[in-house]
Parts: sequence; structure tokens; C-alpha cells
Amino acid sequence: MDDQLTLRIQLFRETGQAGPEVAAFVVAELDVLAAEGLTVTEDTAGLLTSHLMAALTRLLNGEPIEAFRTDDQVSAELAGHPEAVARARAVALRAERALGAPLPGSEVNFLGLHLAVLAQNSPAPHHASERRSQS
Repeated sequence: MDDQLTLRIQLFRETGQAGPEVAAFVVAELDVLAAEGLTVTEDTAGLLTSHLMAALTRLLNGEPIEAFRTDDQVSAELAGHPEAVARARAVALRAERALGAPLPGSEVNFLGLHLAVLAQNSPAPHHASERRSQS
């Protein structure tokens, strides 16, 4: 995680837009993504970070999260990214277990979109291992 993404998370905490438990959860999830070889920076994961922090905070505050009018379009787009959908469902399950914040399906779909974009903006796993072996 780069300094700019760390600053984004810090600003969420300092401005009261997210509590420490949400920030810690999101940081842990970003660390997992980075450990899986994805490029986790402000440029690649800034929107993912903000979306997840805001959604989890709203849920913990008891605020409703409405279905999006674009749910069908998002679902259609995700059909080509089953790994992002699986990853989003896993994050949602961990959020429910860790925070008691069950993400509704529309939020899981949007999380999946963010994760698909993150994967597209990261080197392919075999390329990353090739670069390490060439170093």
C-alpha cells in the first residue's frame, strides 16, 4: 500500500467517516490483496477503499443501503470476472464475521467490479513471478 492510499484511510478515520474497526478491516483486506500479488495503490485501489469503508460504516451505523438501478448491468459485467465475484463474496463474508456488517448483494456486486478493475490494473501472476526470477 502506498503513502497516498494510507493517507486516504487516515483521512476517513480523522474526519469520522469511518471508525477504527472499519479502517483496520479495510487495511487487512488490502494487505491480503497485495499479498496475492495485486497492485494496491491509490491509483488502483483508491475507489475500492473508499467504497468499502463508506459501505461498512453505513451498515454499522444502521443506515440502509438501497439497491442500485444499475444492478443488472453490473451483474452482466461481472459475468466475465468470476474470480472478482468470488473474492467480493469472501470479503463480504469476512466483513459480516468481523464487524457484523452483512453487505447486501448490490454492494457485493460493486465490490466485485472494483476488484475486477484492480485485477486488470495488476500484473498477471505469471508475469510477477517472471520479474522476481529475473531480478
